[in-house]
Amino acid sequence: MIKERDVTSCAFCRSSLDIVRPIGRKDTCPHCHRDLRCCKQCKFYDPNAYNACREVLAQRIVDKERSNLCDYFVLRGSKGARRGSDRVKEAKRALEALFKKK
Repeated sequence: MIKERDVTSCAFCRSSLDIVRPIGRKDTCPHCHRDLRCCKQCKFYDPNAYNACREVLAQRIVDKERSNLCDYFVLRGSKGARRGSDRVKEAKRALEALFKKK
């Protein structure tokens, strides 16, 4: 989720995007009106990777140019993007809290 102002460019029209809030499923580029929350706009998109995604746990998405609900979506070039190691740390903290001795 993007928490701060980020500047990136649209993967389709290359126009500059000034993102202030989290990207929703129905959000589109103000210039070309293509979906923003799609595989081609994601930092994990890689046409040479398996399923064209570097995130190994992501579900297979067939249409990479249409909006989707992938849990691993991170806008390309965003500064506020969460890293994979943050997820691991959060999961470890949650497990430690669950099994904490009283």
